[in-house]
Amino acid sequence: MSITALLPTLPTYIVEMGGTKQQVGIVMGSFAIGLLLSRTWLGRIADHRSRKIVVLIGTLVAMSAPLGYLLLDSIPGLMLIRAYHGISIAAFTTGYSSLVVDLSPVKQRGEIIGYMTLGMPLGMAIGPALGGFIQADMGDFPLFLVSGVLSFFAFLLTLSVKDSKQQHKSAETAIVPLNLTQLLTRRGIGVLTFVLFLIGLVFGNLAAFVPLFIQEELQGFNVGLFYTIIAIASFSARIGVGGISDIYGRGLFISASLCCYIVSMTFLTIADSPRSLILAAIFEGAGGGVLIPMVIALMSDRCHSWERGRVFALCIGGFDLGIALAGPILGFFAEPLGYRGLFGISIVLSVLALLSFIFFCNKNLRNSYRFAFGQAEDLYALD
Repeated sequence: MSITALLPTLPTYIVEMGGTKQQVGIVMGSFAIGLLLSRTWLGRIADHRSRKIVVLIGTLVAMSAPLGYLLLDSIPGLMLIRAYHGISIAAFTTGYSSLVVDLSPVKQRGEIIGYMTLGMPLGMAIGPALGGFIQADMGDFPLFLVSGVLSFFAFLLTLSVKDSKQQHKSAETAIVPLNLTQLLTRRGIGVLTFVLFLIGLVFGNLAAFVPLFIQEELQGFNVGLFYTIIAIASFSARIGVGGISDIYGRGLFISASLCCYIVSMTFLTIADSPRSLILAAIFEGAGGGVLIPMVIALMSDRCHSWERGRVFALCIGGFDLGIALAGPILGFFAEPLGYRGLFGISIVLSVLALLSFIFFCNKNLRNSYRFAFGQAEDLYALD
């Protein structure tokens, strides 16, 4: 709730500060700079020290960052605090994903990860609507204050969480890959990272430009409602999918989620009414709601517990990189192509992500194709 309350409101705040469309993209994209710079060392802390410490770092950053938006009211200042804010997601997703997987029985891993991630769409369902209401009726200061207070409560709750007990044997840690190339080339992690990178570009495009698109071309439609519908669809799509994937495999659901992104971006490109926006939000929510937990489950199948933090950090870091580059790169094309042109680019990116997964997600072309459609087992799985 703390972070998503700023999704529909921060672009408006940036424009109020005198920012251009391209600067909106740059500031929003700066969020992922903090993600990228912090993922690696946070993953190491999660593996060698404590998963809980990493989660606490995330809540502390999310608690303090909103006040920075008020103190640093220039475009460079907003870029700086937005990058700092990005550390919160890097820490939280790495820490809590690793922690829950540690505590999950292998045969129920997908089911438990699916339930674990239900909290995020609930926050997304409430946060944007809450943020839009507070900004419209009370102003920016109450908006950032509420965002910080929500993260303070998250910090207090995290203090009561028990950490998992990780045992690192010398023989095990000796074989852990320590460099980027080794991690990317092991058990298809590189392909998953690339797929998330492409979808990160799509997500970054949405976060930066959908609020402005709605304001300019579909006035009267509540921007916060768009994100709330995404969250409801995301929540609904996650229910039961994880448990089914434990039986039929993760590939089929990842392919389906990428197809949802293609459909969503198509509706957004041709949107000329609230109905089109609602359909775009439903398919985007369903795609994201299935993709992230299924990729986390698939990574968990393919990596050992003592390298889990770093593998999660690297793979999800692909998503972060996409978000970081989406604003500056796509923002450069915002003026000549317009918003619909940007969403058309997102269609191409989603198709490329789907094709990459279908043909390269497993050991060979035939098995990749069959795994992507639920007709073969994952040859990279360790268990």
